[in-house]
Amino acid sequence: MKSNSQQVKVFLRCRPPLKRELSSGQYRSVVSCNVERPNSVNIRVERDGQTFIKTFDFDGVFNQTANQLDVYKRVAVHSIEEMLKGYDCTIFAYGQTGTGKTYTMEGRPSRETKWDVNSDAGLIPRVCQHLFEELENIDSEYSVQISYVELYNEKLRDLLSPHYSELKLLNDSKGNVIIEGVEEVVVHSNENVYDCLDGCWKRKTASTKMNENSSRSHTVFTITTHVKSRNSGEEDILITGKLHLVDLAGSENIGRSGATNMRAQEAGKINKSLLTLGRVITALVEKTGRVPYRDSLLTRILQNSLGGKAKTNIIATISPAHINLEETLSTCIYASRYFY
Repeated sequence: MKSNSQQVKVFLRCRPPLKRELSSGQYRSVVSCNVERPNSVNIRVERDGQTFIKTFDFDGVFNQTANQLDVYKRVAVHSIEEMLKGYDCTIFAYGQTGTGKTYTMEGRPSRETKWDVNSDAGLIPRVCQHLFEELENIDSEYSVQISYVELYNEKLRDLLSPHYSELKLLNDSKGNVIIEGVEEVVVHSNENVYDCLDGCWKRKTASTKMNENSSRSHTVFTITTHVKSRNSGEEDILITGKLHLVDLAGSENIGRSGATNMRAQEAGKINKSLLTLGRVITALVEKTGRVPYRDSLLTRILQNSLGGKAKTNIIATISPAHINLEETLSTCIYASRYFY
C-alpha cells in the first residue's frame, strides 16, 4: 500500500552503531541509504549463502549521521503550523526496542533548549520551545494546555498527576473519546512545561537482552492550543488544535529479547496494540469501511486524532547491526505495509 494522502507521512531513521556493538569486533552494518534515491533505504540480507538487497521507500530517510535538528526540521516544524491552524496532529516513534525512539522523542532536554540549534534535545522539548516562540509573535489571545499519559499493559495512568490512579476512557455527548480525570495543565511558557515534566519520568522500563532500559509502555504527550482570531466579518472565532507526540513501546521478537513471564505478557500486549495501530491507519488511508479503533486502548485514545482532518507523521527507527537484521526488516515491512 502506498498512500498519496497528505494526512500520513512515514520517515525512517537509522541509529548509529552502539559502542558495545563496535567493541564486540563482530559488528557489520546491513543498512545503507540510497544516494541516488534519498528517500530509500537498502537492507543487505544474507541467507543460505546468498546475498541480496531489499529496498524500501519512505517520505524521508535519516541516515546514521542525521542529528536531532535534522529530524525536527523535516518532521515536526510543519506540525506547529498545522496545529495553530486548527488541525489535530500526531507524531509517532515506532521501532524495535533499543533503536532510539525515546531519544528521538525526548533526547536529553535542558531548559536552555533552542529548537533551531543542534543538540541532543528531542522532539518534545523542541516543539514546546518553538510553539511559544510562534505564539509570542501573533497578535491574538491564546492558551496552551498539556497532558502526559502512559499506557502500560492496557492500563492508562497520568504522568503529570502526583497520585497513581488508573484512568478510564469515556465518550462525550458528541461521540468524542475523552480521558476521564486526566490532568490538563495550563502552561504559559516553555519554563512552565519543564516545571511540569521535571520528576514525572515514571515510565515503565525493564531490562531485556536487546536493551538494558527498554520502554515497556506507550506514552502520549499532548499539547492543546486555543487561539482567538477574527474572520472576514470581524467576528471572533476560537481555533483549537492538538499535537500528540507518541513514544511507542519497543516492538520485539520475544525469543531474541529473552522476555519471560511478565515481560512476555507485556511484549504480547505491546505487539498487539502496534498491530492494531497499523490496521487502523491502513483502514483510514484506504477508506475500507470499519476502522478497528476499539481493538486497542492505544487507538481508542488517539481515535479523535487519526481520522478526519488529522495529520500523522510516523518515524520508524531501526538498527544498522547485522545481529538485528530480522527486527530491522520487520520494522521496514511494517512501516511500508501499514503506513506507506
